[in-house]
Order: sequence, then C-alpha cells, then structure tokens
Amino acid sequence: MTPTVQNAGLLVARILLGAMFILAGFGKLGDVQGFAGYMASGGVPGFLAWPVILLEIFGGLALLIGFQTRLAALALGVFSVAAGVLYHFVPADQMQMTIFMKNLALGGGYLALALAGPAAWSVDAALSRRSIPAAA
Repeated sequence: MTPTVQNAGLLVARILLGAMFILAGFGKLGDVQGFAGYMASGGVPGFLAWPVILLEIFGGLALLIGFQTRLAALALGVFSVAAGVLYHFVPADQMQMTIFMKNLALGGGYLALALAGPAAWSVDAALSRRSIPAAA
C-alpha cells in the first residue's frame, strides 16, 4: 500500500468515525433533559449527560482533524462498547441486538484507528513534524 493510499484511507476513517459522534452529540443538545432521563434508565446518572455530549462532540472533532487521535479513538471506542452493553444488549429484541453488534463493531474500528494512528494528514502529524529539530 502506498503512503498516499494509507493517508487517504485513514483520513476517510477518521472522518466517518468522527462525524457519527459529532452529529450524535449536537443532536442531543436539542433535548439534554430527555437524554439525561434516557441515561438514567440504563443506570447511568443523568448528571453525566453533559460530559457525554462533550465527549461525543469534541472526541468526534478530534478524530476529524486528527488531534490526539489515539486517545480520542480509545475513548470513543470504550464509550461505544459501554453504550452497547448498557443500553442495547437485549437478546429478545433483534433490533436492539443489531445496534449492540454495531456498537461492538464501532469499538473495533476505533481500536484499529487507535493502533494505526492518524497518518500524515492530521494535526498530530503536523505537530510532530514541528517538534522534530532540524538537522544541522
């Protein structure tokens, strides 16, 4: 695989995986109280609604631009798996189990991104290039 193909592929992965959470986070802003109630229905305290919304928005944005990519991908991956287990593991409901499996698959995608890193077309790469001293 050429570096250009790898860079483009990881950029597309970051865009797709980040966009999902950016849209989800902004969508929750329309009814934060309702989201807090939904969280409480799964045993998670409703006061954590704002931290979750901020994680979704800023974690998604971090992936999108490739800033702190590995950390953001790990955080969103853990969040995806936890949300799947807490809210969608309902073996008697095929739709909920489909969502559960989607969350597990997303967790795998985020793990793969965390392991691969952001590639060259990212803020992380730009920052690392700046921190490398020039050869004398």
